[in-house]
Amino acid sequence: MTRIAVDAMSGDRGAPVAVEAVVASLQSHRDLEIVLVGDADALNQEIARHRKADVGDRLTVRHASEVVGMCESPARSLRQKKDSSMRVSINLVQSGEAGACVSAGNTGALMATARFVLKTLAGIDRPAIVSPIPSRRGHTLMLDLGANAESTPEQLFQFAVMGAVVAEAVHGVESPRVGLLNIGAEEMKGNVQIQQAGRLIGDSELNYIGFVEGDDIYIGDVDVVVCDGFVGNVALKTSEGLGKLIAQFLREEFSRNALTRTAAFFAMPVLRAFRRRVDPRQYNGATFIGLQGTVIKSHGDADAVAFASAIDVARMEVEQQVPERIRTLLAHSLGE
Repeated sequence: MTRIAVDAMSGDRGAPVAVEAVVASLQSHRDLEIVLVGDADALNQEIARHRKADVGDRLTVRHASEVVGMCESPARSLRQKKDSSMRVSINLVQSGEAGACVSAGNTGALMATARFVLKTLAGIDRPAIVSPIPSRRGHTLMLDLGANAESTPEQLFQFAVMGAVVAEAVHGVESPRVGLLNIGAEEMKGNVQIQQAGRLIGDSELNYIGFVEGDDIYIGDVDVVVCDGFVGNVALKTSEGLGKLIAQFLREEFSRNALTRTAAFFAMPVLRAFRRRVDPRQYNGATFIGLQGTVIKSHGDADAVAFASAIDVARMEVEQQVPERIRTLLAHSLGE
């Protein structure tokens, strides 16, 4: 059985969404156990609303008396909220009672707490945030998406190793193609940091295809795109904004007059298929990779479908022993 700790109190929607997602996940995966962490009374009330769900004894509750706010200082939450649902969930991973933690809470607090409690893997300087991005080929994994505003060439190499392991172990990509995000694909392009990182990755046994540009994230033949957290977060937020803009433009054009509304009616099957392909809920669940344990960050405003996707990412990473595979590949790449 795979056991996952779920921080059920953090995030914008809190316990109702977390419990609904957990029940759906347990019904879909009979080899899954989940520990709901948070206010026991509130969680038991929510569980009672799903009394018809057939989850047996695979759902348990662990009480936590505090909650980390979405705008709370990471340092304050780390020092003063040691019984928060977030901290208790991560503690369960550290003690071995759970194989992974899923939280929709404050990203900074979650990263700071996870790094403090779990520590990084040997050979990893800093954890990174990795998540799939919709692309022409299905999706592209990208890291770092915001954990490290600045990264050394050695850290970018470590990101490449970690991204390759996630692509292969979780997403089933054999010999994933790794690209380093740059301002051009030519060998002479980029700053000293990028040039040095390219040489480090190129000298490893990874399937490195060289520098890639921003458009390759969506339409290129690359499986893993590596960058520092500053660039990655800007790219991610730009993508989200563009997606919302396209959706708004489509709504405006199809509602412009009676003719376009009629066209919208006949185009509805295509529009629904398009929406399914780019639905951000199916890509929810960013991994804090590089830790001695699995921590998955759900979007703070995730609904039950999206939160269940994050739980599924955690389940797969536990089953595939991602931290151990990163440790092994990194040691092999460094010749240890």
